[in-house]
Amino acid sequence: AYRRRISVRFSSSGMTLDSISRAAVDRIIRVDHAGEYGANRIYAGQMAVLGRTSVGPVIQKMWDQEKDHLKKFNELLVAFRVRPTILMPFWNVAGFALGAGTALLGKEGAMACTVAVEESIAHHYNNQIRTLMEKEPEKYTELLQVIKKFRDEELEHHDIGLEHDAQLAPAYTVLKSLIQAGCSMAIYLSERF
Repeated sequence: AYRRRISVRFSSSGMTLDSISRAAVDRIIRVDHAGEYGANRIYAGQMAVLGRTSVGPVIQKMWDQEKDHLKKFNELLVAFRVRPTILMPFWNVAGFALGAGTALLGKEGAMACTVAVEESIAHHYNNQIRTLMEKEPEKYTELLQVIKKFRDEELEHHDIGLEHDAQLAPAYTVLKSLIQAGCSMAIYLSERF
């Protein structure tokens, strides 16, 4: 079923993608949807703790961009008929807990979480870009544009985190490493399940 030829209208451009690797595209859309959902839950947790502080507007601005990312991947799930990961209920709770938990460490803890997650996601998006470019990039033009745009915005969030004292968080290096290990696990699981 995964190797059948498909023709899908992509977004509003009218572009169709024929003969794409269905399994690869399914994995990309599924994991990116899960990642953007998780990011939304992380920012929700951070806002629950820090929303009324001086850093609240900064977090809200990043969260608003993540909401746009999630909206786009919700559209892609439907357009490509990709099922979301079965782990969504877990990412709902885990994302909020991670956001709120690191925010309880203060602004620096929340920003350390942002740096760790966004660095992991930018690396993940770069891997996807390489994978799509190695295949037939002309068939993946619009998907590549979406991933590149979102990668650039994730890198902006990373830089904002550094500008807001992420590296001053308690045990920054350990915290960052633990969060990134969790991100790697989440990516691995969400691609497959």
